[in-house]
Amino acid sequence: MPHVREATGAPPRVSGGDSVLPESERRLILRGVSWAAYDRLLTDMTDSHAAHLAYDRGVLEIMVLSVAHERLNRRLAALFEALAEGSGIDCENLGSASLIHQDAARGCEPDSCFYVRDAERIRETEAIDLAVDPPPDLIVEVDLTSHSLDKLPIYAGIGVSEVWRYAAGTLTLLILDEGGYVVRDESGVLPHVTREDLQRFLEDGARMKRAVWLRRVRAWARARSRGG
Repeated sequence: MPHVREATGAPPRVSGGDSVLPESERRLILRGVSWAAYDRLLTDMTDSHAAHLAYDRGVLEIMVLSVAHERLNRRLAALFEALAEGSGIDCENLGSASLIHQDAARGCEPDSCFYVRDAERIRETEAIDLAVDPPPDLIVEVDLTSHSLDKLPIYAGIGVSEVWRYAAGTLTLLILDEGGYVVRDESGVLPHVTREDLQRFLEDGARMKRAVWLRRVRAWARARSRGG
């Protein structure tokens, strides 16, 4: 079970037609996999965007991405960037870049990841090595099946401070606290942005033209940052 402590009420449901579990969401979980084997796979799949790998101390997940998965991932990533831009917050979007920490025997290719506090430092970095580089401030995770590897211990182990997790039709905002994640109503990376705000924007993005939607999100964030 994920290491999550409930600190507030139940998270909201997210509608908009994307909560149906797609048959094409395919995951393979292997156990007893060595770090060397995982590292070879990473090297072999460097230029491939067809699958994501996650590794947690001998357990390897290989996930083939579905259209529904990528649609939600890209919408959430675009939402974060628009909110950050409207709030005047610099960020660096590294997408699904490999995040590896050999000493912790953990690694992952998140759906999307963002640097905020260390955005300038990480901007010219060619590869992330968490033994020397800071972890992302935010990871977006879309999980449309019930048979996936629990990645929250990986994210906690490498020190990711916030996770936006969409699973089974529910968007949850998780903040790292004492080695585990606590469900919160407000983002720690984007001040004054609540879980309810994210739900509303995510629903809007499912039915609005993208350019119109992003303009609205940026305008809202600008007004909020000015105290409007």
